[in-house]
Amino acid sequence: MRQRMQWWKLLGLAGVVGVAATGVVVARAERRRRAYTPEEIRARLRDRHAEATASAPADGES
Repeated sequence: MRQRMQWWKLLGLAGVVGVAATGVVVARAERRRRAYTPEEIRARLRDRHAEATASAPADGES
């Protein structure tokens, strides 16, 4: 019975460590995302839009 409780404790500890690690990854990604200036974001969006419209066929074409 005691051995069984130890496994549950280890499993719970692993879960807590996994949640903490996920939080660290999310926080780093958020910091990286917020590091862009508004001008950089606009430029990237314009580039992505230009790329998408260049590769998409026009409405009247078959």
